[in-house]
Amino acid sequence: MLANLRQRVSDWIFRARVPEAPPVTLVQRRIFILPTKQGYLFAGVLLVLLLASINYALSLGFLLTFLLAAMGSVAMLHTWRNLSQLKLRPGRCDAVFAGDTAYFRVVLESPSRDRFAVAIRRRGESPVFADVRASEPRIASLAVPARRRGRLACGRLEIFTRYPVGLFHAWSYFDFGLSVIVYPRPDPMAGLPPQQSLAGDDEGVPIAGDEDFAQLRGYNPGDPPRQIAWKALARGGDLLTKEFHATASAELWLDWIDARAADPEARLSVLAHWVIETERLGQSYGLRLPGVSIPPGRGDVHRARCLVALALHGEGSAS
Repeated sequence: MLANLRQRVSDWIFRARVPEAPPVTLVQRRIFILPTKQGYLFAGVLLVLLLASINYALSLGFLLTFLLAAMGSVAMLHTWRNLSQLKLRPGRCDAVFAGDTAYFRVVLESPSRDRFAVAIRRRGESPVFADVRASEPRIASLAVPARRRGRLACGRLEIFTRYPVGLFHAWSYFDFGLSVIVYPRPDPMAGLPPQQSLAGDDEGVPIAGDEDFAQLRGYNPGDPPRQIAWKALARGGDLLTKEFHATASAELWLDWIDARAADPEARLSVLAHWVIETERLGQSYGLRLPGVSIPPGRGDVHRARCLVALALHGEGSAS
């Protein structure tokens, strides 16, 4: 409750509107600046120098104090200018499988001058630093572990800099509403999907199987011993592996009911593996989930549609 209250106060202070329409330009009212720990220490040293100069009437002490104060003011201006008028756009965010690393990308553009040591970070995570050359867009990628399936939201991002001397911390916030779809982790032990037709009719599609001999190919480490062509090896030939195939029906339905597993998440992992394998075999397939039915098809778009439906199962319609 306290965290939500703090978030609402922060959003009100920084006028967060989610999602923000790109491009976001860091104008004067969006940039905030405060001294760092080193900055406060620097100010304390200046105060001591000033008091000592007043107490002992040291002309050179006044000169040194005001010179350092002027340098600090110039540093503050450069820190603020390092963010001023910087343009931000959302980058490409590709879907990943659970257990992989998702990347949220932000494009930084500087219309006029070079920017140095510009950092972007999510709340509580390590920043990503980038130098931005004038008129040369730079992409900053924030790596986030995708631990579970679903929609992984990036959340509000902070962009900041302490360039050039680290005495001041200038920052701003932005939120494009970036998110990444996290597919279920495929279960490699799921095997091939059921309901394969071995009839070999005209509409069938050849797939990997163990029914009919297809051809000989070179041996690969890990091939089962029973598929090695021992007779050919005995005749002095090379070590070869026999390949077999079966024939599957032209259309295959990957059904929630057929994915027998201990729990719903395990079922989704089985179905994700079947989607990938069926697509790899070049067969047309459809997907049935409780409340979702995707007609048979094939191709990268259809594969992605099925995997998205699996990723968002139970979180709303994805068909």
